[in-house]
Amino acid sequence: MEYLDSLGKRAKEASIKMNVLDAASKNLGLRAAAQALIKESESIIEANRLDMEEAVANGMSEALQDRLELNEDRIRAMAAGLEAISAMRDPIGEVIENNIRPNGLKIMKVRVPMGVIGIIYESRPNVTADAFGLCFKTGNAVILRGGSDAINSIKAIVNVMRKALENEKLPADALLLVEDTSRQTATEFMKMNDYMDLLIPRGGAGLIHSVVSNATVPVIETGTGNCHIYVDDEADLDMALDIIDNAKTSRMGVCNACESLVVHKAVAEEFIPRIYSRLNEKNIEIRGNREAVEIAPGIKTATDEDFAQEYLGPVISLKVVDNIDQAIEHVNANTTHHSEAIITKNRNNAERFLKEIDAACVYVNASTRFTDGGEFGLGAEIGISTQKFHARGPMGLEAITSYKYEIYGNGQVRK
Repeated sequence: MEYLDSLGKRAKEASIKMNVLDAASKNLGLRAAAQALIKESESIIEANRLDMEEAVANGMSEALQDRLELNEDRIRAMAAGLEAISAMRDPIGEVIENNIRPNGLKIMKVRVPMGVIGIIYESRPNVTADAFGLCFKTGNAVILRGGSDAINSIKAIVNVMRKALENEKLPADALLLVEDTSRQTATEFMKMNDYMDLLIPRGGAGLIHSVVSNATVPVIETGTGNCHIYVDDEADLDMALDIIDNAKTSRMGVCNACESLVVHKAVAEEFIPRIYSRLNEKNIEIRGNREAVEIAPGIKTATDEDFAQEYLGPVISLKVVDNIDQAIEHVNANTTHHSEAIITKNRNNAERFLKEIDAACVYVNASTRFTDGGEFGLGAEIGISTQKFHARGPMGLEAITSYKYEIYGNGQVRK
C-alpha cells in the first residue's frame, strides 16, 4: 500500500537520524513536546470532545469512555510523563558487557535503538504521548496506529508534538501517525517488515489476538489482564477488603484491575459477606461458584467463561477453593499472565504463590493496580508484556532497545 510505504520510508530515514542524536537533543525534544501539550491543551480537549460525543452516540461503556476522555489534569499528566522521561538516564550507548579475549580482541556489547517501532492501540489517547516519549528517548522512530474511536484526539496530540520537534529542528518524522483507521490498513500495517523492527499492540483481547495472529513483524504481546486476588486461609481480612476494593474499583477499565477473586473455604463464611457488601455498595456484580452463592445469595452463578473473563467493568468473578493447591491451579488455568496477588500472613504460602504462578507480576499483600511503569520507577510505559520473549511486565526504556557487538582489534586474523 503506497500510503503505508511512504510512512515506512519516512520513519526509516528518521530512525537513522535518531540513531546519532545525543541525549541532550532528545531531552530537548521531550521537554518541548511536554510544554506544547500544555500550551495547546484547549485544542486537544476540543478534539477529544468530538471523540467523546461519538463514543456516547455509539453506546461505548462508561469504563471505556473513562479511558478515552481527556481533561486538563490528564494532559498535564501526559506532559509530566514526558518531562519525567527526559530526566531519566539515557540507556543508548551503555556498555552492557566488556570482554577482552586472549588474542587481544576487545568485544563490547552496546545498547542501541530498536529502529522503527509500530504501536497499534485503541481508545487511550494518552498512549500517544507515552509511546512517543519512550521511543524518542531511546532513539527510535515510532509509527502510531490508533483506533477510530480516538482518532481526533490522537491527531491533535501528534500534530502538537511534531510541531514542537520541528520548532527545535529535530526529526519530526520520528513520530508518525497512520490516519487511515480502516481494518484493511490495520492489517497491512502489521506486515510492514521492510520498515518496522517491532510491533506492540495495546488494547483489548480482540486487538491483541488479531495482531498476534496476523502480524509478520515481530510482536510483543501486551495488555490483557484477567488479574486474580487469592484470599488465603491466613489472610488479614481487613487488608484483603481494602486491597480488593482498590484493585477492582479505583479504575475498572484498565488491564491491571482485579477481575477474579479466589477465596479459601476456611475464611469464606466470614469474608464473602463482607466483600459482597463492600463491592455491592459500588454496584459491582459478583459471579461465583456454588459455594460462594450459598454463602451470599446475592451473588450470581458464574459460568466457566466468567472465570476467564477480563470484564473491564463492574463485574468480578469469585471461586471458593479448598486449599492453596486449588487456588494456584485455578489462577494458572485462567491467567492472562499479567498480574496476580495473594493475601496471606503465611510466608510459605506467599513463597509458593510467587514461585508457582505463571505471570509477569506476582504480588503478596498488595493491589494489582501497581503494575505500571511509573509505579515501578520505569517512567511512562510502552505497554505491559504478558509474554516471556525479550520483555516481560511493564516495559520502560530498556525494553525497547536492542544491542550490538562492537569489536576493537589491532590486526588480528583468525587461524
